[in-house]
Amino acid sequence: MSVNSDLDHVRAAAQALHVAISDAAAKRSGVAKADLETVGETAKAVTESVKASIGLQNEATKKYLKAAVSDLEAVQKHAAAALKDSGQAFQTSIRQTLADARASVQKVSEAVAAKRAAESTKARK
Repeated sequence: MSVNSDLDHVRAAAQALHVAISDAAAKRSGVAKADLETVGETAKAVTESVKASIGLQNEATKKYLKAAVSDLEAVQKHAAAALKDSGQAFQTSIRQTLADARASVQKVSEAVAAKRAAESTKARK
């Protein structure tokens, strides 16, 4: 798999994670908690994919991917907290999880853009 398609795969996985969290947040807490177990596992897998691709990137791309890793680790933390919480604390944890997932998608998208910009500059030379 090429580095570009690898980054595109990571971005698609981060976007799917965001959708899964959004869907879990829209459900009642009992169903959402079951979904959150899967979300935590998925976040861990996406985090590992991002970490694996960092070494192959230019410095600008690495910066965004490292920020995405931080956001994905926060997703895991807040999803785990939501599993233990109930009521308002549960809702707060879900909102934090969703915000972290959204931020990770943004950072991975910025990494893809940085990678493409670097390649475009290299191609012009």
